[in-house]
Amino acid sequence: MDVPQYDAIVVGAGFGGMGASIQLKKMGYDNILILDREDDLGGTWYVNHYPGLAVDIPSPTYSYWFEPNPRWSRLYAPGSELKDYADHVADKYDVRRHMRFNAPVDGARWDDEAQFWQVTLSNGETLTSRFLITATGYLSQPRKPDIPGVEDFTGRVIHSTDWDNGYSPDGERLGLIGTGATAVQLIPELSKTAAQLTVYQRTPIHVVPKLDFPIPVFLRGLFARIPLLQRAFRATTDINLEVMMILSVVNFKYFRMLNVGASYLSQALRFVSIRDKELRAELTPDYDFGCKRPTYSNSYYRTLAKPNVHLQSSGIERIEADGIVACDGTKTEIDTLVLCTGFDIWEANIPAIEVIGRDARNLGKWWRDNGFQAYQGVTIPAFPNFLSLAGPYASSGLSYFNTMEYQMRHMDRLFGELRRREATTFEVTEQANTRFRERMAAKLGKTVFRQGDCARSRSYYFSPTGETLVRPASTNETNRENDNFPLTDYAFA
Repeated sequence: MDVPQYDAIVVGAGFGGMGASIQLKKMGYDNILILDREDDLGGTWYVNHYPGLAVDIPSPTYSYWFEPNPRWSRLYAPGSELKDYADHVADKYDVRRHMRFNAPVDGARWDDEAQFWQVTLSNGETLTSRFLITATGYLSQPRKPDIPGVEDFTGRVIHSTDWDNGYSPDGERLGLIGTGATAVQLIPELSKTAAQLTVYQRTPIHVVPKLDFPIPVFLRGLFARIPLLQRAFRATTDINLEVMMILSVVNFKYFRMLNVGASYLSQALRFVSIRDKELRAELTPDYDFGCKRPTYSNSYYRTLAKPNVHLQSSGIERIEADGIVACDGTKTEIDTLVLCTGFDIWEANIPAIEVIGRDARNLGKWWRDNGFQAYQGVTIPAFPNFLSLAGPYASSGLSYFNTMEYQMRHMDRLFGELRRREATTFEVTEQANTRFRERMAAKLGKTVFRQGDCARSRSYYFSPTGETLVRPASTNETNRENDNFPLTDYAFA
């Protein structure tokens, strides 16, 4: 049998890929290659650098539990600090040396005879590896709007994921498409100097007040010297987020009034920020709080009430060379078109590359034909020695780091058994995968996604066939399962 070049190839050098690589090294694997299409590490926190970028959950929770960061400048840290944190982790845990940048992956195929993965790069090079881990995240393939005439616009076009740091909106007429979490952060910044900013909204978003504050330098020093103090600080943000997730999302059936209360809080914020009743009505979501990811901002609603900012919610009929024609017949001439149109999560991110498993099973096609499914949100039948770190039912809690760390626990138990048996391959059984999928589907029955009114939310939480990214379980429950899942759920050879 041929010997593969690497023990493991990890696709993606963001926090997911680094977490998986740290776990592999902890288990004794050092012949690792981390591939990334960008020219630096950090994933979404390297790619995104638009004005106003910040985390949308408290920074202490948005970090690895095993590597707390005492240097956050604010409760909700700016994006540049996340990139600094990624650099720190890569250096401290010695994973930078395994990274290869400017190396887009076209696809991967399992070689059943040789018992390893063949990974093809866009330059035509093929690499081989015993294990394959895709850590491309949910937000790696930006969506370009399918609007008639978008290619005809002759002005500047900027997507939020490809921001031009040299661009200034001073005195310009801007058209911005989208009102998701990115737009909520970006719109207040652009409005400060733009002559005119027209915001094109398809679906209103629930926005609640943001309790943000700078973390004093002396407190950061205490966090660095007394890690237990920072653990206590993090415990408060962890508990708040976990309670919100368990009660208002996972157990919506029993705690519906919490979501109602949250929607009232958003309504109150609109009321104190905007005096125009019609504008408030346009910004009011017609779906339950939690169906679509809400966000925090103290300035978004106030910005939309400014005289140089206009909300257009009738829809876009077409884009012309010099402006945008709305469905109500009005045309707005613009100099720059800003796209905050999100990501093709279910269409292009899950999976983000073509993966061909045993018996020529194409993962993307199989998911679309049979429903999106993954055992413990990590492994898939007919894909030996393969881990997908961003898939259906993978997202645990409200922090991506919760997701990453339960997957590291899963790897620890799985690879430990592989070594104990002196086996070379693992593959989740069809039966175990079916049981897990049926259990998740049953647990979804009491969530906001099934019990709530989500029909008009246009939420990326839902797949076209009804599955979700979100695992309907608490973080503790998820961690316990991945520490103790039955080893008989896998076939080892």
